[in-house]
Amino acid sequence: MRWLTKAQTSHSIARQVLRVTSCHILQLLREQLLPAIGLFARLTGQVFFARGVARQPGVKYFIAMLVFLPVFILVQTLHWLGFLLDEILFPRYRRVAVRAPVFIVGPPRSGTTFLHRTLAQHEQFTTMRTWELCFALSITARKLVTAAAALDRVIGRPLGRALALLERRACGAFDAIHGVSLNAPEEDYLVLTPIAACFLLVIPFPHCEPLWRLSRFDAALPARDKRRILSFYTLCLQKHLYVYGGDRRLLSKNPSFSAWTGALRETFPDCRIICCMRDPAVTVPSLLNAIESGVRMFSVDRHRDVLHARMVAMMQHYYRQLLTELPRTPPDQHAFVALDDSHQDLQGAVVRTYEQLRLPLSAAFEDCLAHASRAARAHRSACVYSLDSFGLDKNTIRARFGIYYRWRRAQTPPSSDARNDHPLRAAHQ
Repeated sequence: MRWLTKAQTSHSIARQVLRVTSCHILQLLREQLLPAIGLFARLTGQVFFARGVARQPGVKYFIAMLVFLPVFILVQTLHWLGFLLDEILFPRYRRVAVRAPVFIVGPPRSGTTFLHRTLAQHEQFTTMRTWELCFALSITARKLVTAAAALDRVIGRPLGRALALLERRACGAFDAIHGVSLNAPEEDYLVLTPIAACFLLVIPFPHCEPLWRLSRFDAALPARDKRRILSFYTLCLQKHLYVYGGDRRLLSKNPSFSAWTGALRETFPDCRIICCMRDPAVTVPSLLNAIESGVRMFSVDRHRDVLHARMVAMMQHYYRQLLTELPRTPPDQHAFVALDDSHQDLQGAVVRTYEQLRLPLSAAFEDCLAHASRAARAHRSACVYSLDSFGLDKNTIRARFGIYYRWRRAQTPPSSDARNDHPLRAAHQ
């Protein structure tokens, strides 16, 4: 009789697990996949059935999208297959807690990548890397890729060498703008692509208003959409921590999250936010130049002026949101770091930030910081961007981004000598 009781208990547990798994799959399909399919259909419709002269795609754009869309849809389909398998094979990932994550935000081109890749060397953090974001968002896919990489090493790394060669040829042109490497820490905002909530999609789809509303996330999105998107994002963070977490803390870098700070604090009340800052007279032309590769790739040249105008307005909103909302949070939950400070004294800027946010600082990471600080002081950017190239001037920038310049003056003591007169001296120390 004992074996019968055990069998009945096991059967009951199996049914309960199956019921919970089925509920999670149905919830994922209903709340995430179906809305994403609707938006993807809308994006595809804009390509092939656009109305109005201004929205009509050119021949080059049409050809580019005939190449891009099938690949894009195939990749998203594979991601979704992995997500569904995760619910069956690794359902316990949902029990993983995202404790006290650290988010690096800031206007694009303000040093977020530089700071992210520096902090990612600290052993307390785990962060997503390019290969995961592009090819392995699901736990299932990461396990398969990891197994394939192990097998590749056993047979002498032929696939690894081929990928390295392909990476150098494909990504070398982006080094001056944003260094790209499959194993480098990258923006985990890309995990939102399968639900059509990644703002970068405005480059191939410049007239999609739901995508533009993401750039004003806290202010423009309905509460229901915010919850849906952040629920999916949380699941993705849980998947990552399930694979790599242990006792490590999640480190995220996303300039696009500059408009999400309120929603992030509501979703992760114990989070820490590090905000990078830089003079908009530098960041604005740098951003407009950075999107040129995407403009050319997708042949949306006729929409360049629209993109530029909306990008500048987006930057205005970012600066306003960050400099208005973050100072209202407790001093140990946010910190500002200036790119100039990082280049001149990276170690000092990071140590001050850690002290303010009460983050532990290990001896091993301090050694990494000392080395990175020397490299930062020696670095000289070869990129020089002119406001004139984009029909802008310093007076226009000062008028539109007055909140930044007022804040900068408030942060700089009048008696400071020239050596300490940086645009933003890590605020709220």
